[in-house]
Amino acid sequence: MSSIDPSPLQPAIERAEELESALAEIRDRVRRASSGTTPTLIAVSKYKPASDIMACYEQRHHDFGENYVQELVDKAAILPRDIRWHFIGALQSNKAKILASIPNLYCVQTLASAKTASALNKAIPEDRILRVLVQVNTSGEESKSGLPPLGPDTHVGTSELAQLVVHVVTKCPRLRFEGLMTIGALEQSLNASETEKNADFETLKETRDRLKEFLIDNAEQTGHSWGHEVSGKLILSMGMSGDFEAAIKAGSDIVRVGTGIFGQRPRKEVS
Repeated sequence: MSSIDPSPLQPAIERAEELESALAEIRDRVRRASSGTTPTLIAVSKYKPASDIMACYEQRHHDFGENYVQELVDKAAILPRDIRWHFIGALQSNKAKILASIPNLYCVQTLASAKTASALNKAIPEDRILRVLVQVNTSGEESKSGLPPLGPDTHVGTSELAQLVVHVVTKCPRLRFEGLMTIGALEQSLNASETEKNADFETLKETRDRLKEFLIDNAEQTGHSWGHEVSGKLILSMGMSGDFEAAIKAGSDIVRVGTGIFGQRPRKEVS
């Protein structure tokens, strides 16, 4: 049974106007927080009906994020094929084949194991390249997924993070490792003043810089097929509805905004 709302793709006029206004406000805030290239804004649409996504799509927004494999499969089947879907939820290797079946899956931002990377690589058709980001648990919270960051005393070459990245770039030709993603601790954003730096964002940046140095130093083994396909940089995905402006100022290339665009989500039903 489909997990999405069976409402038609055309939203009610009032809801369409509400979403148009909210999306325009978030876009404006993203632009104002940016000092250079405007980062990619991902509209996180989990638990929201396909009609909400269609309303944003009609405002020329094409990047959407989903947290659950089946919900993404169901929505992708009935929404325009030029939508760029970003998977931003925890992903187990046994779900990789189902996720890879989505023809317009653009990026998996939550890669955290070689087993899942290999499963995705096997499932992606030969004529496609899937972008992937590795999730880093910058806050160290047990409730968060992701690999440990690279601290100042970490031996990069033996770290879980570097070993996963090397596996992707040397053993998974249908995956393109583009960078790192973090969720971070909510209190970091709630408690920081405008002059303070968010520790999670700084940790991800430092991890990116150390990882990049390692990849360059080991280019004979890792090659050069990593980083953003145009700029070549290792990109960062950090910042959500409550802290995306701080993330942009810290140098984020991607921000993920859900409630700021779609409003509060209903609680997920437990069966």
